[in-house]
Amino acid sequence: MKKIPAVVIGLALLAVFSCKQAKKEENKTESKQAYSIVKDSTNVRFTAYKTTEKKPVGGTFTKIDLTYSAGETPMETLDGLEFSIPVSSLFTNDTTNTRDPKIIHFFFDVMAETQSIKGTFSFDNDKKCSVNLTMNGVSTNLPMDYEILDSGQVNFNGVMDLKNWNALEALASLNKACEALHTGSDGVSKTWEDVAINASVFLSKM
Repeated sequence: MKKIPAVVIGLALLAVFSCKQAKKEENKTESKQAYSIVKDSTNVRFTAYKTTEKKPVGGTFTKIDLTYSAGETPMETLDGLEFSIPVSSLFTNDTTNTRDPKIIHFFFDVMAETQSIKGTFSFDNDKKCSVNLTMNGVSTNLPMDYEILDSGQVNFNGVMDLKNWNALEALASLNKACEALHTGSDGVSKTWEDVAINASVFLSKM
């Protein structure tokens, strides 16, 4: 039987080893795929309330700027996420085109340093997180619940108490400007200090 030269055997073993090593590196790379936030998928909605009957008035912001680092898990990507929302992007779908300018002028413009609402996310435990939210020159935590769906959508829910941001003066200003519209069947004009916040983003693997 003809002998196979040792050099040929060596080259064959080297090829097999290199192939296995390449597969290991490939698997290693796949396991470290990072999560990113899908561009323009961020949605921030709010629900304020008027009259003593607490009638809801909903709205959203059409511009949200995000700063984050892609992580190997959704939690790593979302933890430390920073956002900035220009108040000028407020939109309440008011057909008269008078509500949005009123809210900006009589509410946000009454506050200090509130051209933008800014915040940073921190995740504490399962389905709980908080936002260090800055508005009216005040930074304080807003507790929120969250859920991550199989589709990659992440939903956030919380309730702002405006007095925690020293915003009751601005709220009174808005209520005075909208006194007639915020008056219920009992003849009392009221704008509530609690505001429901709902937000969502979509995550995808890079």
